[in-house]
Amino acid sequence: MGALRYLLQKEFRQLFRDKGFIGRLFIAPAIQLILLPMAANYTIKNINIAVVDHDHSAVSKKLTDKIISSGYFKLTAYTDFNSKADKLIENDKADIVLEIPDKFEKNLIREDNQKIAIEVNAINGVKASVGFGYLSGIINDYNKTIRMEWIEPSRTNELPTIDVISSFWYNPALTYYIYMVPAILVSLVTSIAGLSAAFNIVKEKEIGTIEQINVTPIKKYQFILGKLIPFLVMGFVVFTVGLLISWIIYGIVPMGHILLLYLFLEVFLIAILGFGLLISTYCETQQQANSLMFLFMMVFNMMSGLYTPIDSMPGWAQLITHLFPISYFIDVMRMIVIKGSGLQDILHHIWAVLLIGIVLNTWAILNYRKTT
Repeated sequence: MGALRYLLQKEFRQLFRDKGFIGRLFIAPAIQLILLPMAANYTIKNINIAVVDHDHSAVSKKLTDKIISSGYFKLTAYTDFNSKADKLIENDKADIVLEIPDKFEKNLIREDNQKIAIEVNAINGVKASVGFGYLSGIINDYNKTIRMEWIEPSRTNELPTIDVISSFWYNPALTYYIYMVPAILVSLVTSIAGLSAAFNIVKEKEIGTIEQINVTPIKKYQFILGKLIPFLVMGFVVFTVGLLISWIIYGIVPMGHILLLYLFLEVFLIAILGFGLLISTYCETQQQANSLMFLFMMVFNMMSGLYTPIDSMPGWAQLITHLFPISYFIDVMRMIVIKGSGLQDILHHIWAVLLIGIVLNTWAILNYRKTT
């Protein structure tokens, strides 16, 4: 244990000699955690809509006002000409065109039926489908409103009605930050801890100190532990700073026990640091380590459930995500922070990440070639 103690002293001294260490530990996570949730916001608003109104009646005007007042749409043109609206779609200045036909109000009163046309710019499929859904819902709601206004009072009570009472669990206000901030914090911890661990052994190789260590009686597992523990501490610090920022900036307080977060964090860091150390044993330069870690971080972020639900991925992709520790941690963060889940709920995730961590660290120890 004496050798391990001296190794740890050496590693911590090296960390604090690094002028960029404090920035990586505090400033970078703070800036990213404040800015990323605001940028990575999938709540679709300000959908550009052009209204082609051939009727200019009170009913068509009320419908247009109802659409704009919903807060989801921004009126870019109100015109009589289809060609002008089509030009707006071609120039990407309108996402949706709503065409209200001539004699819309008159035919609606006389025939109790009328059609309107909706044209959607579907280059961005998500925005197109969501915008069409918003618009269809507003039109259906307006349709019910005018039916109730025009129906005979004597028959009003005879109409069957269905009242819908909605209840949103865990996130009643449907606040997007509550969903994204815990996941982004996991991504930050992964990138900072993983990259730092990957660069560490490679840096020793580049400056030549690895040769001095190799001729000492230090065992391979002691060397790996000496590299892993400082970054384990660093991961805890970054995570704590992230939780404080989430509370101060976004008002997010974990619904579950905070000690469960740190318990899982410890298991997760063992796995992700083992992965970083494994990468470093295969690389000879920091540029190689940076390229490899950047590649894996891109895959982790895209397939971990950070931005898109894992359930919506193909079956083969869902199987691959079970190999990523980050996908388990994102799930656990949302379960504990938003739902208030307990230990029994996350036990499967703990065992899965622990197994991955054992495999990665054992691989790193075996792959580290210590010459004497």
